[in-house]
Amino acid sequence: MAYHHLVSDAPIGPELIYEGKAKQVFTTDDPDVVLVRYKDDATAFNAQKRGTIQDKGVVNNAVSAMLYEELESIGIATHFLQRVSDREQLVRRVSIVPVEVIVRNRAAGTFAARYGVEEGLELDPTVVEWCYKSDALGDPPMNDATAVALGIATPEQLEALFDLSIVVNDYLLARFANAGLDVIDFKLEFGVDAAGELRLADEISPDTCRLWDSGSGERMDKDRFRRDLGGVEEAYHEVLRRLRETEGEAIDMPARDDEREHVRDLDALGGEHA
Repeated sequence: MAYHHLVSDAPIGPELIYEGKAKQVFTTDDPDVVLVRYKDDATAFNAQKRGTIQDKGVVNNAVSAMLYEELESIGIATHFLQRVSDREQLVRRVSIVPVEVIVRNRAAGTFAARYGVEEGLELDPTVVEWCYKSDALGDPPMNDATAVALGIATPEQLEALFDLSIVVNDYLLARFANAGLDVIDFKLEFGVDAAGELRLADEISPDTCRLWDSGSGERMDKDRFRRDLGGVEEAYHEVLRRLRETEGEAIDMPARDDEREHVRDLDALGGEHA
């Protein structure tokens, strides 16, 4: 596959398709493949807080590429194709399903505040939440009925998102445990490719996961930026270092049968709330 590297003064080159808070997306010579460039820009609280984390783009590109390759190896279809530089990767072009999936193993952040519980409380079963992916609306939470009624997703897509997210969670819990890190919660995004296949998209990184040191409970993720804890760059680099150090180690994932230990009742779509 031919790849045109970004050259700022080149008269012909990739066209910027989209620029978000953390990444830029460019065309390539293949209409079904795009180039993603990870930025150092940092935002929090729906972009109300802004800043820069040095080398964030480098770390997130490396972490996401590593984890997506590993998830592909266990049968999770992703958009990832190839890491091509410190900040850039090639991915399949997908149409994003506007459902942000939040997977919560322990209470933290807005979840802990919403229900008045202590951060770190273990959640059994694991909580999987939907949010409508809309910056303008602040990514509001929604249930299945809302997603289907508004045409945001089909029941079949929601079921697939749930099942895939549980498998991803099982893998990440074990993978990060090898690196001495607890996965508190994380967000996922999915997209549909040109062939109609649902694929894990976006990224998995310290930007999108809450990661606590298994021994000390120290936060090793974007909360260090959100909460002005300092040492943000050091934490991101430490996550990458530990993942590289433990790359290739055996992953102890739980065995699951058709009667999963997680709750998913498609008939219980939630009641009316004022």
